[in-house]
Amino acid sequence: MAISSYSLGTPSPDHRRLEHPTGLLLKSERGSSRPLIAILDFYTWTRDSALAVKVLVEALIAGEVALQPTIEKYLAAQARLQTVSNPSGGLTSGAGLGEPKFNVDETAFVRIWGRPQRDGPALRATSLIAYANWLISKDQVAIVVSDIWPILSNDLAYIGQYWNQTTFDLWEEVHGSSFFTTAVQYRALVEGEILAARINKSCPSCLSQSPQILCFLQRFWNGEFISANINVNNDRTGKDVNTLLASVHTFDPSARCDDITFQPCSPRALANHKAVTDSFRSIYAINTAIPRGVALAIGRYPEDTYHGGNPWYLTTLAAAELLYDALYQYSILGHITITPTSHPFFADLVPSITLGTYTSPSPIYRTLISAIRNYADGFLSLVHKYSPTTGLLAEQFSRTDGSPLSAANLTWSYAAFLTATARRKGQVPGSWGSNTSYALPSTCKATSAKGTYAPPCAIATSVAVTFREIVATTYGEKIYISGSVAELGKWDIDLAIALSADDYTAEDPAWGATITLPVDLQVEYKYLKIEQDGKDALGRP
Repeated sequence: MAISSYSLGTPSPDHRRLEHPTGLLLKSERGSSRPLIAILDFYTWTRDSALAVKVLVEALIAGEVALQPTIEKYLAAQARLQTVSNPSGGLTSGAGLGEPKFNVDETAFVRIWGRPQRDGPALRATSLIAYANWLISKDQVAIVVSDIWPILSNDLAYIGQYWNQTTFDLWEEVHGSSFFTTAVQYRALVEGEILAARINKSCPSCLSQSPQILCFLQRFWNGEFISANINVNNDRTGKDVNTLLASVHTFDPSARCDDITFQPCSPRALANHKAVTDSFRSIYAINTAIPRGVALAIGRYPEDTYHGGNPWYLTTLAAAELLYDALYQYSILGHITITPTSHPFFADLVPSITLGTYTSPSPIYRTLISAIRNYADGFLSLVHKYSPTTGLLAEQFSRTDGSPLSAANLTWSYAAFLTATARRKGQVPGSWGSNTSYALPSTCKATSAKGTYAPPCAIATSVAVTFREIVATTYGEKIYISGSVAELGKWDIDLAIALSADDYTAEDPAWGATITLPVDLQVEYKYLKIEQDGKDALGRP
């Protein structure tokens, strides 16, 4: 996939680099050749997998149809994982859907961990809804109903039942109420209801709980920035990149600059961007002397001590992506409105700017657009600066010299890079319906809708294919098949598969074999006949 001028080196990020054969997506890569890796990251996280698959679905929609088998494998893996009882609970009560991670053999991870993490079902729902909408556009509604909706209905029911209960946050450290989790839960229910209507299904909790989740979401805004976690007791300021990530993952290309849903171009989101990014200006040596309004390395939150508390690739990329999202929204709206809330953000970029609305034909509008784009590009330039020449992205980079640290080949780092660069080029996902979402209730209530849950149907990942060739042979000759996939030897004649002559007769000289192949896979093959001087092809693929 082309990444414009921001390719980090060779090899470029590969969409399928960390796909597990069973359809799991791993958080990072383990191996003795990767000395940075922490063994704890060789698991599959519900959240990280969903975010990575969302990138794959976007690429599929853009025309990379070869990714569909990978997405189908993920779908099958999630159907199985939903049924795995774990320390968070089981499927009967729905509680087990909040389990953050599993072993790569699809068994429960039973050791002590920060659980539950309630963002996973919402993010998985969003990824699968995007895939479902693509299938519907290809007239494959039946597949959505049979294969995707059973998984989705469990996740949507979980959100409706458990949204107002505390959770561990995005970083798996703080137990309380999380802005990121609440925001993505709201989005999932809104777009879940829209999909349900398209396929003649119902989502009662989508309708009943969305307004209250949106109402609760407003509590995180403290008048200056978004507090990442509330209902907690810690010494943090509340400034945290998970709030930027929330705006990124609830970005709606068709939305207005809506403060209520914290859209990227909204005054609240921009004020929060400034508050969060400024909190890192004085704590990292590599940020020394970088003035306000100029891009800098971004970590998770200023009080972070994990691995020494360093910048992360994905968080620095999030700071860029939010701004690219805002630029797209401005291009659709045709104007920028600067309010008292957003003015400090804009004043860092254009010190002389005043309150008001600036329309697209005006020189001031063009100046603002250029300044925002240059600011966003600065964050990408820093990621390029502190990435190794191989293009491999770890989890973190050093606060003192910028060298890669912690988990190697972090899946989310690649996903963040791909989405940030796509947004820079104006490539955006479809709308999730934020403009048609619900009005704020006059009173917020801690409601809940008890869900019903059922094991998703097993989704086939392979199919038995019978090959039959009619060809007369003489004594000692045999017929083989060779093809483009591993199951057929990948065109290696020495690995060709022998066909059986059990049904061979003089009237019907049939050679055949039944071979199991992956579903949704394009296969080329040819038959070979053994003669005394070796194997000769009977035909072309």
